[in-house]
Amino acid sequence: MRRHRNAKIVATLGPSSTSREEIRALFLAGADVFRLNFSHGAHEEHRARYDVIRALEKEFRRPIAILQDLQGPKIRIGRFKDGPIRLERGQRFRLELKAKEGDEGMAPLPHPEIFAALSAGTVILLDDGKLRLEVREHGTDWAETEVVVGGPLSDRKGVNVPGITMPISPLTDKDRTDLEFGLKLGVDWVALSFVQRPEDIAEVQSLVKRRAAVMAKIEKPAALKTLGRIVELCDGIMVARGDLGVELAPEEVPGRQKEIIRACRLAGKPVIVATQMLDSMVNSPTPTRAEASDVATAIYDGADAVMLSAESAAGHYPVESVEFMSRIIARTEQDPTYRPIITALHPEPEATAPDAISAAASQVAHTVGAAAIVTYTTSGSTAIRAARERPEVSILTLTAKRETARRLALLWGAHCVVTADVTSFQEMVQKACKIAVAEDFAKPGDKIVVTAGVPFGTPGATNVLRIAWIER
Repeated sequence: MRRHRNAKIVATLGPSSTSREEIRALFLAGADVFRLNFSHGAHEEHRARYDVIRALEKEFRRPIAILQDLQGPKIRIGRFKDGPIRLERGQRFRLELKAKEGDEGMAPLPHPEIFAALSAGTVILLDDGKLRLEVREHGTDWAETEVVVGGPLSDRKGVNVPGITMPISPLTDKDRTDLEFGLKLGVDWVALSFVQRPEDIAEVQSLVKRRAAVMAKIEKPAALKTLGRIVELCDGIMVARGDLGVELAPEEVPGRQKEIIRACRLAGKPVIVATQMLDSMVNSPTPTRAEASDVATAIYDGADAVMLSAESAAGHYPVESVEFMSRIIARTEQDPTYRPIITALHPEPEATAPDAISAAASQVAHTVGAAAIVTYTTSGSTAIRAARERPEVSILTLTAKRETARRLALLWGAHCVVTADVTSFQEMVQKACKIAVAEDFAKPGDKIVVTAGVPFGTPGATNVLRIAWIER
């Protein structure tokens, strides 16, 4: 089950991908990580999908990561008494905290935190940014606005307030219930929505308690102000371009995407690029050329993974979407310009033995023409350091901890195998060679580069590098 590419694919499960046969087809097509979107579906539906994924893991003896995506706060207007209305440019429109129903001149907004953050001139976006209001006057429970961009408006449309850090936790009561359910179930990653500040990551980390890896979804411009600290506190990042693009001008999103990927590369944190990557494939069997270019751009930038949302969850061509994404990744990584681009950003190793060994492994593999880098890891940190170097060869990761192998299924270039810890140098080399051949990474006569830590099985103790030959 070796993938002949380094970047990974995250596939969202939903109505189009619920049965064992459908999920199995997505895995065979190239999905490395499955996303359970807790904005939709009951717990038992997610449990059933989880069980299918774990059964596939046993069938193919390949670790698969499961990503729980929490819904986060949903800020919406209320309902209208007589159905949808239409806002015209220049008209006055009032928002009220306590109103029960709206009309042509007013809408309920049952979110006191919004009113607490307003000031004169504040921009309020409605319905994914399609309508734009500007605050003229406001109080603790009301706001008089002027319509800058009008259009139709109906019940329960979303509200965004760009440029303001909202005084609100990213975890709702629903999220806390969903989180505990997911952790008990055994998810490998937890994606946190509505991240605005480093404290949001600290809050969820205190609840997760290392039972899963925590991923911050960058979908609020406020998070960009403290991006470095957010990257430092979390275990991975998702560039949620759809929501980010509501509050940012569309022309700003590509640059911000590159900024986030760069920050993750330098910090050695996995990063997913998400939202609308092959959006036309919800209804079409092939992507547009622009979408293919979009996926390729994320790969050239060095993203660890790219994600399918509606394409695999609710589209008419879920398997084809994964197949096309896999083909685009593989072709991009084979492009002659890929290697110079991907190595242009080269993170400096920290002054530690593990970083020095990981950096040396990439260089040695290049110099001796090794077929693969084999890393022994307990916590996963050795594999993450190796991936940060973006070596020319794949990273065969050997670990005794199944949870580590599953989390690393998201990592660029990592092919994870669960195996018992070694106890001697001889066993270290023999096992590395045997598994490299068995997993189709090397053949007799090839060289491999092996890294490990002594004492064996000690987390974070990588201090050994060995060149090994596969016996003929």
